[in-house]
Amino acid sequence: MNRKIYIYQHENWPNFIWDIRELSDLLAEVRNKQGRLIGKMEALGFDLQNEAFLETLTSDILKTNEIEGIVLNKEEVRSSIARRLGIDIGGLPPINRNIEGIVDMMFDATNNFDKPLTKKRLFDWHYALFPMGRSGMYEIIVGNWRDDSTGPMQVISGAMGKEKVYYQAPPANIIDKEMTGFLNWFNNKKSIDLVLKASIAHLWFVTLHPFEDGNGRITRAITDMLLARSDGLPQRFYSMSSQIQKERKSYYDILEKTQKGKLDITEWINWFLNTLQKTIINSEETLALVIKKHKFWNAYGTEIKNERQKKILNKLLEGFTGNLTTSKWAKIAKCSQDTALRDIQDLIDKGILIKSNSGGRSTKYELKNK
Repeated sequence: MNRKIYIYQHENWPNFIWDIRELSDLLAEVRNKQGRLIGKMEALGFDLQNEAFLETLTSDILKTNEIEGIVLNKEEVRSSIARRLGIDIGGLPPINRNIEGIVDMMFDATNNFDKPLTKKRLFDWHYALFPMGRSGMYEIIVGNWRDDSTGPMQVISGAMGKEKVYYQAPPANIIDKEMTGFLNWFNNKKSIDLVLKASIAHLWFVTLHPFEDGNGRITRAITDMLLARSDGLPQRFYSMSSQIQKERKSYYDILEKTQKGKLDITEWINWFLNTLQKTIINSEETLALVIKKHKFWNAYGTEIKNERQKKILNKLLEGFTGNLTTSKWAKIAKCSQDTALRDIQDLIDKGILIKSNSGGRSTKYELKNK
């Protein structure tokens, strides 16, 4: 790599530049939407804030892993978060150690957003992501920077024999020095808007790619940490990872373009701010869901003691996929069809469920007041 292919090879690296005049209106708009969302959430009270935090953080953890092609069990993630928040969601499943580690990392990043980011803290996060010291079938270096013993750190895609190298990270022998520079900048209280700082930190860390694996998830945890600072709140009411997952292609396209470009990162920051703005707008759906569930359980909570009914009703409130039938109820609740039918009939008698008008051989049910 003699030619200056990558951004970190430029002489003035990492002295990024950007055109604040081009970004100022968008930044002000994002900041305004942030403030309005926080104001709405603070007006809801402690219990509803915790419910919104539970939904948002569950989505954030699921999506930050899906970006890397890792699918986690949603119920285990929710259970792990709910336990930390002291929320009773009933019938908690046993939780995988890997999931506990991911939740630990995200909680530390956001709950302790005002604490310094240190080498030790990053290593602890890395241990939390890989508690068994393996990534899939392979042993990896955990709790330390990569050593490139198997070759340079590259971002590759394509079939075997037809791989394309999208990006090659800085060599391992300079990572400690590079990370010292990054951490000094990160912990510096110098006046820079924290949303702008989040966009720069995201690009800088993922460009260094200091670990053998888990770089993307740690990058997004660092981003959430700075966004929590910008909100002044440990709770997350919007999920940047969820929006990045929706826009995965454009995310990787702008990353590749920026990492192969010069030190002017205006275009990257513009993409980041636009994506954050969409993230905050989409958080209204989470807020509406939380309020809907809260109103429902306020109205019917005392009438429903059956844990099977609570479980299925929560699924319906969250947007059940497909049609609810007796056989689906039995499968989800792990009970007989006779028991499922009794559960359903009880909810019909209480005016909570009704028979659906949609056709088909099986009788279908839905909430009376959607």
